[in-house]
Amino acid sequence: MIYVVGSLNTDMSASLERFPEAGETVAAKSVLISPGGKGANQATAVAKLGGECVMIGKTGNDAFGAAMKNNLKSAGVNAEHVTKADCSSGLAMILVHEGNNRIVLDGGANLRLSEQDVDRGLSAAKAGDVLMLQLEVPLNIVAHALETGKRKGMITMLNPAPAVELTNGIYENAEIITPNETETEILTGIKPDCEVNIALAVKKFRSFGARNIIITLGEAGSAVAVGNEITLVPAIKVKAVDTTAAGDTFVGATALKMHGGEDIVSAARFATAASALKVTRRGAAAAIPALSEVEEFIKAKKREEQGRSEK
Repeated sequence: MIYVVGSLNTDMSASLERFPEAGETVAAKSVLISPGGKGANQATAVAKLGGECVMIGKTGNDAFGAAMKNNLKSAGVNAEHVTKADCSSGLAMILVHEGNNRIVLDGGANLRLSEQDVDRGLSAAKAGDVLMLQLEVPLNIVAHALETGKRKGMITMLNPAPAVELTNGIYENAEIITPNETETEILTGIKPDCEVNIALAVKKFRSFGARNIIITLGEAGSAVAVGNEITLVPAIKVKAVDTTAAGDTFVGATALKMHGGEDIVSAARFATAASALKVTRRGAAAAIPALSEVEEFIKAKKREEQGRSEK
């Protein structure tokens, strides 16, 4: 089983001709309202890719909260441990321009998640199960969940987003961390823009107590650090429409494959394909591809490569 402790938000995504300057109003080309939140997105990715997933989180006592929980269920996620707080649900306001995004987040009910919620949700978890976390819920809850997961012998994964300073205990209890370029620079002070800097960033993360690190590098792919080896996994070239939830798709796909017994590098290669397909679609959770779609996408890319090599 794969468990996700994390956030549920409603995403309000506006597609723009350009990002507005300070004090400027820009008309949207289109607006999309859909379920999101890093936790819910990652749980949805696991379920849509064929995995069994339990979501542990909080919604508000509003229509958005009910819709988010129903969407998780529709995707195949066990939402029994998504409970309601007496406040508004989390909300993300997303501006999208030429495949890039800017996000403003209101945590809402996500900030009400408690240690008791986590303990109830993980009561049936056992060694070998996967535990996934992000940083859109309180940091003390992240620390408690990771400690609980490690004690149970789970495979613990932390997506340190949005990036904030972390204690060594959090790094030490996370078997795998999955920062992107920006988060890596914020957390280590090193921009991972070349192989030398990637190695320096990995070394810095290790000094904090991290063990296995996957740095996602956007169009450059990802760098997977296991033991003394750093493997560069190339990206798959696609026309990006919306990068929202691409990282969540990557992390969910990685967790799924690792739960199935694959090594981290192989899992990252599959996750690269899943996230590449995601960015060709607008939206967050609803745009995450299903397993059959990713498998067909991988086959199509292999046929393209074979065709080029035969010319």
